[in-house]
Order: sequence, then C-alpha cells, then structure tokens
Amino acid sequence: MYLPQEIIRKKRDGEVLSADEINFFIQGVADNTVSEGQIAAFAMAIFFNEMTMPERIALTCAMRDSGMVIDWSAWHFDGPIVDKHSTGGVGDVTSLMLGPMVAACGGFVPMISGRGLGHTGGTLDKLESIPGYNITPTNDVFGQVTKEAGVAIIGQTGDLAPADKRVYATRDITATVDNISLITASILSKKLAAGLQSLVMDVKVGSGAFMPTYEASKELARSIVAVANGAGTRTTAILTDMNQVLASSAGNALEVREAVRFLTGEYRNPRLLEVTLALCAEMLVLGQLASDTEEANAKLMAVLDNGEAARRFGKMVVGLGGPADFVEHYDRYLARAEVVKPVYAEFDGVVSAMDTRAIGMAVVAMGGGRRVASDTIDYAVGFDDFIRLGEHANADKPLAVIHARSEAQWQEAANALRQAIVIGGEYQPTPNVYEQIRATDI
Repeated sequence: MYLPQEIIRKKRDGEVLSADEINFFIQGVADNTVSEGQIAAFAMAIFFNEMTMPERIALTCAMRDSGMVIDWSAWHFDGPIVDKHSTGGVGDVTSLMLGPMVAACGGFVPMISGRGLGHTGGTLDKLESIPGYNITPTNDVFGQVTKEAGVAIIGQTGDLAPADKRVYATRDITATVDNISLITASILSKKLAAGLQSLVMDVKVGSGAFMPTYEASKELARSIVAVANGAGTRTTAILTDMNQVLASSAGNALEVREAVRFLTGEYRNPRLLEVTLALCAEMLVLGQLASDTEEANAKLMAVLDNGEAARRFGKMVVGLGGPADFVEHYDRYLARAEVVKPVYAEFDGVVSAMDTRAIGMAVVAMGGGRRVASDTIDYAVGFDDFIRLGEHANADKPLAVIHARSEAQWQEAANALRQAIVIGGEYQPTPNVYEQIRATDI
C-alpha cells in the first residue's frame, strides 16, 4: 500500500519511482482517489526532476492500462495493425492519404486522432467537414470499417487512457505541458491503447512545430522510440520539416479537398508526397509488408496510381456515415466560402521564411480552429495555393488564395499572412525529411 503524497515526495526529492509506485498513483488518477492538487504536484515534480527511461515506460504503460486496451484478435485481420501519429502542424493532412495507402498495401490502420490544438489543425475537424462522417462510432463499427476498408479514422473514446485525460487537463493549467517524460507518456498511452503492433511517429521541426528547437524535437523522438519499444510496440520516429505549411492548403474542407485530389492523382504537392511516402514506407517496413524503403515506395506509388488507395478512402467515408460518391464528387459536399481571391506580397522577392505557427493562428482567427473547446468550427475558411519557400512572389505569383466569409475577414487574413511570410533576405533550403530514429539507434 502506498500513499500518493509519499510518491510525490520521492519524485520531488529526485528519487527514482518503482513501476508499482507509478501504477498505484495512475490507478488513483483513473479512479479519482488522487486529487487534482496531487496530480499537479506530481507533474511539477516530474517537470523539475525528469524521469528515467524505465520510469517513462512504467508511466506510459500505467496510463495505457488505466482504461480499455483494444484487442483486435477476434477480428482475425490478415495483416499487421499499424498506425502513425504526428506532433501536429499546419496543412498536415498526411493521415487522410497515409491510412488508405497503407491499407491498400495490406496493413490495417485503426487510427484514433485528435482535434486541433492551438495553431495545429486536427484530423477529426478535417473529417467532420465531410457531411455525415461519424467520428464516434461504436467499437463494432470501428472494427468493421477497419476490417473492410483497412482503415478507420475516429476520435478518442472516454474509455481509452482515461488517466491521461485528467493528467493532461491538470498539466494544461499548471504550466507543466512542455516536459519530455509527460509528453511521451501522454502521446503513447492513447496510441498504444489502440492495440497497435507498430507505430511511426512524425515529429515536426521548425517554425510551426510543437517543440521549440531541432534538439528538443530530436529528444522527444528518441524518448518516444525508446518508450514505445520498451512497452512492446515496434516504433520508429521520423523528423520532418514544419518551417512552412506542409500541404498546399490550410483549413478543414480545403485540406480534405487536397487529400482527395492527392489520392486520385488530380494534384500531388511534391513536398506533401515526399513526407507521406516516408511515413508510409516506414509503416510498411515495420509491419513487414515490404523488405525495405525502396520496395515500400514502389508498392505505395502503385496503389496511388491504380486508384486502390482512393477506393479505400471512399470505403472508410461510407462505412463511417459519409456520402457514397464523396471521392467522385467531393466539391458537391464540402463547404465553400463566399470570398475566394488571392493575396499578393507588398513587394516582389523570394520567400525566405514563414512563421508557420502564425499562419495556423490566422486560420483559427477566421473560425477554422478553436480558441476554446466549445467553439464551433467553420469548415470552409482557410488558405490554398500557398507559395513555397524559395519561390518568387510577384504580380503573377500570389502568397496564397484566401477563402473567407466576408471582405473584412479576407482583409484581416491577408494582413496576417503578409506579416507571417518574409520576402527577401537569404533563403536557406531545409530538407522535407531530416532523419529517422529507429530502436537500434537508441
């Protein structure tokens, strides 16, 4: 028998907690015998003293096991259960293509996603711009769609990692969010509760990234790989660039439109294609659906080009309540803004930098994201046809096309975009994919 305050004291004094002590504390979080004040003190003690790798693994497993852990064995999937998680970005629509692409190659992707957080767009908000799409199906429907389409993207249910929900809510109001141990456990507890065999983690780097520096992003990536593998799930992290908007668009319905066009081959942003392929290829290799990256890329391009990936996306949409002809007629169903026109730079020059976070916040300001949890989302607003870093802004090349509800909203968004994009100065190219971190690298 342990006392929560003794566990807190031990961590406060820089001592190492046992797995049993961590399990006891997190079980108390889940059953409400540990108070919010005790959670806050525990989080602050970890914030100042960090956790060893065995402590991080124990914390992650305790939070994973605080609720239901999905067991897919009864569904008899004839392929590996794989998933991807991103630390979030702007125009990061990879999940919508990645899930169907991996499914078309023989994987099963039961993806439990989140809503937008701060400047980052949420996969669930994007999917809810599709009329009828149900992000909270029953477990049976979730399993059925995963089995039939190979992919189902839904929201987190209350019985998955419930301890994390309480811990995160307390961290959010006690300035203990940005801690590697707590971030690692929070991300992985929810993902591993989905019963995955392998996971690829997309850790963003740059002006629109969650972590402030390359070193911090790499430290988080290494922590996630070590902890997830320690918890029994094969995991690789890939560091990818978020110094500019990833896709050509930012905004919910606009990103869904781009995802469908990507899957059908109507238009594929080369940068988005490179990052999506890197993540998908690692999923295929981890799931033993390809022997190496080269074979994986060949399989992935084949299912894009023969239409199978687009068909899987359509099956997922129908299975979760959306229109049967969504892929063929997406423009009939996606919301449209009244004022759609380009914004130009105030003078000609090469685009040398973007404040990607500020661009994400501009989408939020238009109503395309939430300031508080109760806000409703306007799916139609946002930007598309973004200029890229290194391109020349002039009278023929706008910074982007703004989709707004009014002239006043358009003007506000145009001002925000001009301030977020640097014209002139020296442009230093950065890779789209920086490096992979595998279990053997730790």
